[in-house]
Amino acid sequence: MGYSQAQKEKTHKRIVAIASKRFREKGLAGFGIAELMKEAGLTVGGFYKHFESRDELVAEAFSGAFGTWQRQKEAAASSGQPLSFEKLIDDYVSDAHRKNPGTGCAFSALAPEIARSDKRIRALTSEQIQNDLELLAGLLPGKDKRPVRSRAILTFSALVGAMSLARAASDEALSHEILKTVADLLKHPA
Repeated sequence: MGYSQAQKEKTHKRIVAIASKRFREKGLAGFGIAELMKEAGLTVGGFYKHFESRDELVAEAFSGAFGTWQRQKEAAASSGQPLSFEKLIDDYVSDAHRKNPGTGCAFSALAPEIARSDKRIRALTSEQIQNDLELLAGLLPGKDKRPVRSRAILTFSALVGAMSLARAASDEALSHEILKTVADLLKHPA
């Protein structure tokens, strides 16, 4: 009995979702196709019914991991509570985000690996960085675009860097201090 197209699409999405999470948890080299397919309840041979190559899977997994802030903004708007700059920062530097890289920001989990990836991944990344900067700039006060964009770049860079360092630190107090300090400075610039 063959798979219907709907079943194949559902399976494809499940494979991409698992890959997206595991890449953010273990890195691009830390999680292989055999492991992925086993977790999805499929055989390694089935991988090529869904993807031409590992690179294609990586690109789709990254696309699925990107857009967290946009989804957060849409969810907030639909609840009648527009997303604020402060809320975005607080959610990003949260302990839940720090402890769960697999469901968090792909940039803080994989930035060094992204920088060494192929042109396709870097192009997807560049597009998402632009989208995130525009979203951040839209949450900031001010009409002069240059300082607003500069602050958006600083904010994005500080958040990604702070989360990366907080995850790297084995000292819990230091980890929390990094996140709290960056959040406070971003929300209340001198």
